[in-house]
Amino acid sequence: QVLAWGLRGLRGSVRAPCLEVQCGGHTLRTPSITDPATNPNFPINAFLMTLHLPANEEYEPPIRLRVLDTREFGYQPLVGQGCVRGLGAFCCQAPSDGVPPNPVIPVAGSSTAHKKASVAKVARGVEPPIPSPPGSLAAEEEEDEDDWWSRFYAAMGDRGRSQRETHRNSLKLYGCELEAVPEFQGLQDFCETFPLYPPGGRPARGEEPVPVGEFKGLFRLYPLPEDPREPPPPRHFQELPPSRPQRCLVRVYVVRAFDLPPRDLNGLCDPYVRVSLGSQVLGQRDHYVPNTLEPVFGRLFELVGTIPLEKDLRVSLVDYDLVPPDQEIGTTTIDLENRLLSRFRAHCGLPARYCVWVPLRCWVGGTGVMGGQRVMRWIEGDGVGTGRQMHLHRETAAESGPPTYQHPGEPRERLALHVLRSWGLVPEHLETRTLYSSTQPGLGQGKVQMWVDIFPVSLGPPGPSVDISPRKAQRLELRCVVWATRDVDMGDISLTGQQMSDIYVSGWLDGLEEQRQKTDVHYRSLSGHGAFNWRFVFTFEFLAAERLCVLPRKEHFWSLDKTVLKVPPKLILQVWDNDTFSADDFLGVLELELTRMPWPAQHPQGCSILAPETPQTPWPWRGSRGSPYFSLFHKRRVRGWWPCTVEEGGKRRLSGKLELSLEMLTAEQAEERPAGKGREEPNANPTLPAPVRPEWSYLWVQAPLRALRYGLWPQYRWRVSLALAGLMLLMLLLTFVYAAPGYLAMKLVNPLQHL
Repeated sequence: QVLAWGLRGLRGSVRAPCLEVQCGGHTLRTPSITDPATNPNFPINAFLMTLHLPANEEYEPPIRLRVLDTREFGYQPLVGQGCVRGLGAFCCQAPSDGVPPNPVIPVAGSSTAHKKASVAKVARGVEPPIPSPPGSLAAEEEEDEDDWWSRFYAAMGDRGRSQRETHRNSLKLYGCELEAVPEFQGLQDFCETFPLYPPGGRPARGEEPVPVGEFKGLFRLYPLPEDPREPPPPRHFQELPPSRPQRCLVRVYVVRAFDLPPRDLNGLCDPYVRVSLGSQVLGQRDHYVPNTLEPVFGRLFELVGTIPLEKDLRVSLVDYDLVPPDQEIGTTTIDLENRLLSRFRAHCGLPARYCVWVPLRCWVGGTGVMGGQRVMRWIEGDGVGTGRQMHLHRETAAESGPPTYQHPGEPRERLALHVLRSWGLVPEHLETRTLYSSTQPGLGQGKVQMWVDIFPVSLGPPGPSVDISPRKAQRLELRCVVWATRDVDMGDISLTGQQMSDIYVSGWLDGLEEQRQKTDVHYRSLSGHGAFNWRFVFTFEFLAAERLCVLPRKEHFWSLDKTVLKVPPKLILQVWDNDTFSADDFLGVLELELTRMPWPAQHPQGCSILAPETPQTPWPWRGSRGSPYFSLFHKRRVRGWWPCTVEEGGKRRLSGKLELSLEMLTAEQAEERPAGKGREEPNANPTLPAPVRPEWSYLWVQAPLRALRYGLWPQYRWRVSLALAGLMLLMLLLTFVYAAPGYLAMKLVNPLQHL
């Protein structure tokens, strides 16, 4: 049997082509296609040829294909030709009476469908769902269900960037093209594509012949009964979809690409996506991803085309250049007709579970969202008909228990989805396609991960599209108030031999060193205590789903575009000893990962560098808080004491304690509750008073007398007092020695008595 579906890709000068099939001395000619520009399919598709073939497959003759064009005066030139060898691939057993070997799965636009199956009793085993209580794990999963990227990273096994804890409604990730998946038979189960080559001369040595068109069809070989009185077996190709062209909406989802070859001098490229179907071309140069070999696009392209007139979908990656033209990186081509006609229903993947609050984008042509009414009518038939009987046991078809997720929908719809998935249809997936370039044929130019949905317009408008736009970072503001320090190492020795430190604290977010800030200096701390009341304010972009900070920056000053880096959010605080005439001394560091912070101590006595324990609440009957770590993005506000450490001999040692208060705000909250850096205006939220410091906390150059008072007097006051007393006695003695001779002379001479 021959299934002659149609001819594709012939030149525009072809008017009314017909197909001639030759095999074993027999020739079959199909009717001509009257108007290939509007309908390139044959008016009659199924044909029968009776052949006498040798029993040994090695001696079977090939099938020769010849395409003839019909022109004026009966002239029929040869347009293209092809040869099909290896007829063993088309051999099959003779079908039984009433049961064709390949039952047609109900697809959109089918004229008839195989309906009967004995699984109606399965519907009685479906129990009503149990809704998930608010705040449960299932309820939290439902809240994150709209994040498609969580499903994507869960399918890749990247738990760090996935918010999903279970595999419900999972996404199937194929590492190759959908046509290369073995269980889908290359999506050529309905009809295969045979290339047609120009007649005449052969191509030059080393060059491959260029096809001039394609033949869409299929062959089936099966033995006939030797007794001519026996009735012939039933024929194949009895249930065929309509051969007229269909107007379809095509949605192309391009997720990301990787392993791209470099195109620029910096060893990177600036790719963007270009999608073409027929004469339609989508994709803008401005939407390029700069400086990367693994771009994340998250782009959706919607096109409307007529299949099979516009069946080849081309997805290209192009490198953006400042001065056009841009360089093409690679292209992949998808045959939309094969996906639309395949019984594996490759035009739209089936989800893993049914949920009424998630807009489903697929159907089987029924009245329900999933076509449940039509499938249930197919299920609840009499079990015997033109279709193959399907015996689905209750253990495999019914649910193992009541649905635990929210909004499970009607039991009939869930059962319809289960029956569809039991047929081995294409699931909701993501395929990985290799890119090829005409300048380097046969060499892969990277890979792109994508999928395509095809919706016939005759079935009505489809559901809303899937939002795969890249995750957008949220602008946040971190306010860190440094209140005080305790037990900081002494970094200096004063002139009087006292150990002291001129303490100040500097801080920044990892990757944002340009936002580095520092407090004022607490001078002459004799015990490691310091008072600051100083506020740090850091603004950054945070990707909540991946728990990473987004840092767009230029690698060089001559770079035209910024490169996006992603780093974990980490607050770094360092304690330093201020020196006037030399480099400052490092006293300790505190690094806090904002997504996994240890709980602070409420008092400095309980602050240590030991492994954090599960903190206890002030009320023992409530137990512990559950985990020794927390996320500041969930807690939003915290205050307490954290240890500063310094590395000595390969080990960490406690070198001080910091009292901090941390608060995380969104951009809107920061505008509603403004706060200045340090103690600048607006000094609010909270208001920071000037720190209360001891009188000896000052810079000695600004107050030298006070330096003598607090530097010398407390330690040498007795010695100074004795020295001053001795100095006074010495001055009195010197005064006596100086004045005694004159006084004695006056006494002896007494010049006043002669007056």
